[in-house]
Amino acid sequence: MQSKPTTIKEIARILNISPSSVSRGLHDHPSIGAVTREKIKQLAKSLNYEPNKAAILFQKGKTYTIGVILPELSEHFFSIAISAIEDEAIKKNYTVIFAQSHDRYEQEVKLVEKMKNQRVDGLLVSISKDTSNFDHFEKFNSFNIPVVFFDRIPPFKNVHYVACRLEAATVKAVNYLLRKGHRSIGMINGPNTLYASEERKDGYKQAITFNRLKFDPSLVINCDLTEQGTIDAAKKFLNHKRKPTAIVAFNDYVALFLIKYFKKLNVINNFEIVSYANLPIISYLDHSPVASVEQYPYLQGQKAVNILLDLIHSPNVKSQAYYNTIVDADLIINDLRE
Repeated sequence: MQSKPTTIKEIARILNISPSSVSRGLHDHPSIGAVTREKIKQLAKSLNYEPNKAAILFQKGKTYTIGVILPELSEHFFSIAISAIEDEAIKKNYTVIFAQSHDRYEQEVKLVEKMKNQRVDGLLVSISKDTSNFDHFEKFNSFNIPVVFFDRIPPFKNVHYVACRLEAATVKAVNYLLRKGHRSIGMINGPNTLYASEERKDGYKQAITFNRLKFDPSLVINCDLTEQGTIDAAKKFLNHKRKPTAIVAFNDYVALFLIKYFKKLNVINNFEIVSYANLPIISYLDHSPVASVEQYPYLQGQKAVNILLDLIHSPNVKSQAYYNTIVDADLIINDLRE
């Protein structure tokens, strides 16, 4: 049978002193004489005394844990970001609690409440595609617990966030397709609730109008990022009076759904596709996207967790300014003909 751990009270009883004196002696408090301190430490060592870490953390008001809520832990982008977050957290002796919303607002709300009940010292979040109300994060602010958003961020500036320069990246993507001779370019965008969808659309429109082409809003189709949603968008393009010859897909997963559907219809050679995320797998496809936007998930995760740790250890910063950090994106060309 495993023996019970030694307590401060037991050491105090053996030495016939108060538990508070033992505690002060173990922490080298000057009110405890050197001889008594040495007796306390020697007895504690002989009895294999271990401090109650939970009690110490409670006294300090910190748990040295941070919470992370992501849409899907299995997505390649987020798995890379997770590596960065954990790598940086470990350096600062923090434990990370990961959770996934499965891209559902209701689940995200529940997870935020659970993280609060777990008494995390701070929270990292990439919001779900359905999130348009952010009241559930206000509880963290009221408890003075910092929240940092990354990748998928709220559509306002008075929050801490790390994100990619998606508007500029989309301009690059559309300009690339225009240089290849395409004049009717479609976009399968994400839900309107995502700020990232707005940025993509703004970049698309900017590139089209800059090149003196007419912006056609019907060539930008929002979808729910599922396979069926992608197929529904593709059908609209196939029946469009200005049927596009190139499509900008919200991410590589949408591009994969699109390629699968077009191959099934035997029309894949009629389209060129540009996407976002630059998944390693796309380079192995027979009909891979001709280019993909690299959003640097490791760098985003690294910057986000370091900002969060700064806020945890410098709480007064929160009331003075907001961290709005932007990471530049690059268009990675996958077309072997170039």
